[in-house]
Amino acid sequence: MDILTSKANSIFTITFNRPKKRNAITAEMYQTMADALKEAENDAEVRAILLTGKPEIFTAGNDLDDFMKNPPQKRNSPVYQFMQNLSQATKPVVAAVSGPAVGIGTTLLMHCDFVYAADNAKFSMPFAKLGLCPEFSSSMLLPQIAGYQRAAEKLMLGEAFSAQEACAMGLVNKVLPTAEVFAFAQTQAAKLAALPTSSLRATKRLMKGKQLAAIKAKMEEEGQLFSKLLVSKEAKEAFTAFFEKRKPDFTKFK
Repeated sequence: MDILTSKANSIFTITFNRPKKRNAITAEMYQTMADALKEAENDAEVRAILLTGKPEIFTAGNDLDDFMKNPPQKRNSPVYQFMQNLSQATKPVVAAVSGPAVGIGTTLLMHCDFVYAADNAKFSMPFAKLGLCPEFSSSMLLPQIAGYQRAAEKLMLGEAFSAQEACAMGLVNKVLPTAEVFAFAQTQAAKLAALPTSSLRATKRLMKGKQLAAIKAKMEEEGQLFSKLLVSKEAKEAFTAFFEKRKPDFTKFK
């Protein structure tokens, strides 16, 4: 299974489990995670949700081959269902990140409540480099988290940044040794699971409630532009260069 799910001690854990493909995410994997989040939300025994990957890789982002064969179709797409369920989760969501978190691997963290990173973690959002634009409200959330200038640097240049920098800019709560990050995140999830569900939900709703509509609107705005850019000449050049293992040439486009 490319996505593993388990429930123990009131914690519902979702794990990327495709290490041979660097945990690159397919449409099928998105659907599995979307359904898992819905299951966790509706299960009264679940009091906290934990997202994680492997010690060497969180996720390389979209599986580009699968992505081109199954481009997102707005609200019907598995990736939209996954991100919608994540952004609207009423239960606390904890993420444990080791290794690279590329593209949506970084985007999804902005919708989590707690993010703990290993010291080998690397984050990147290379959308502009691929001829695309930010996704799933990251163009709104990252400036709120990190400030405009830092967000512009990460979203426009698309360069990777360290766990320590992610922590300094507010994307990550704490950086730990790789061997310790999952256990620490699990301990934090256990603390949450032991607290009153009603008060946790109320607290999360008070912090995020008014912003949910704005997040949804920004997701739709980004999604419409993303779909247009996906069929642009620049995006075609970027993806062709990726598969041909060469550097893209955007100078021929105005």
